[in-house]
Amino acid sequence: MEPVDAVDARLLQALGAEPRATVVALAERVGLARNTVQARLTRLESRGVLGDFARRIDPAALGHPLRAYVTTRVDQRRLAEVTEALARIPEVVEVVGLAGDDDLLVQVVARSADALYTIAGSVLAVPGVERTSTALVMRQLVPFRLDPLLERQAST
Repeated sequence: MEPVDAVDARLLQALGAEPRATVVALAERVGLARNTVQARLTRLESRGVLGDFARRIDPAALGHPLRAYVTTRVDQRRLAEVTEALARIPEVVEVVGLAGDDDLLVQVVARSADALYTIAGSVLAVPGVERTSTALVMRQLVPFRLDPLLERQAST
């Protein structure tokens, strides 16, 4: 993916500060014409720069206050099958591929410790999963953020 330019970075900063802002309000904030802002937003969306709104929803608000990361080693010949099976577990909110000793990092959410135990067991029971290790998130110390990178990009 091609990096955004400084103008797009400023637009993304404004959108991050006020996610419900109108195109007119964004245009005023960044000092661009409304049509320019609309065209840039459309281009950012089509390029996949703007992610899914669901990432902004706190799983605790859905009754899932616990979060954990499950490192997973899989039979490489069954990676696609494992990934599809993991996607069918509702509490699996993200799966990323890794380099190193483990193959996948599976982020899960749970209603309780007992539910987490069951979910971790479900991950381990997926055909093709060879080994897992679960780490419970105790506290989020640095929340997901892109503002420092946007600030840097906006100043280039």
